[in-house]
Amino acid sequence: MPCKSEETCADLAIVQQQRHLVLMPQARAQRLKTRQLSFTITEKIMSKRRKGFVNLMLGVMTCLLLVGISSPSMSQGVARWLTAPASVSPRSINVTNHLEAQLQEAETVLLAQAEAAPPTTDMAPLPTTSITRYVAVMSGNSVVPSVASTTAFGTAGAALIGNRLVIRGDFSGLTSPLRDYATDPLNPPNPNITSGIHVHKGEPSKNGPFQYALIVQGGADSLSGRFMGEYTLTDEQLQALTSGTLYVDLHTKQNRAGELRGIFKAY
Repeated sequence: MPCKSEETCADLAIVQQQRHLVLMPQARAQRLKTRQLSFTITEKIMSKRRKGFVNLMLGVMTCLLLVGISSPSMSQGVARWLTAPASVSPRSINVTNHLEAQLQEAETVLLAQAEAAPPTTDMAPLPTTSITRYVAVMSGNSVVPSVASTTAFGTAGAALIGNRLVIRGDFSGLTSPLRDYATDPLNPPNPNITSGIHVHKGEPSKNGPFQYALIVQGGADSLSGRFMGEYTLTDEQLQALTSGTLYVDLHTKQNRAGELRGIFKAY
């Protein structure tokens, strides 16, 4: 409606401005209340979805476990899946790749030896399914006593047919080059210790007796490299391998008693 005079228009403008100032907090409060209501509704929907997803996963896991009871192979697969970490780090992927490559190399060598072995030996004739696989992840924490000042790391894969064991492995990040037992021998010296990487027999919390020395191919920096070994185990050594008391360790000049250690475990 048009104003009748300038004074009326001014009065009307003042009234509208005051009304706006009064209604503005109310409008803000209403918008805030609407947002909170929308957030509450969204949370309820998401909560229902999460509950539905959890129930779905529980149902799937129950079905898998029921199927696994009647199938040993399925049961083992389900167990590995249930105990797998939620996320896999790049380092764990790298370790897995190393172990798979080492196992494949060890199996290839072992199968070639089995095919060439006379039929009267324990190795031949044996099918591929008779191969037993072992892996060892080597770290300073496994050394007895543990090594606090190293970031070195190593892995080893081993394949077994009968009592014939083939080992392939590698290491990196050592604090110093491998211990040279020719210039820094044990007391008394052991002529069978020809390198700084060995196989020992003993409990995880103890240092056990030396069994074999591995052949080492050092890298250009002398702080990384590969190692290998092929042995015919005694019955006692075979029992130690299957019971988790055969381990591989690595000795360096800085950590003479051992910088890395890992127990062979069935894979």
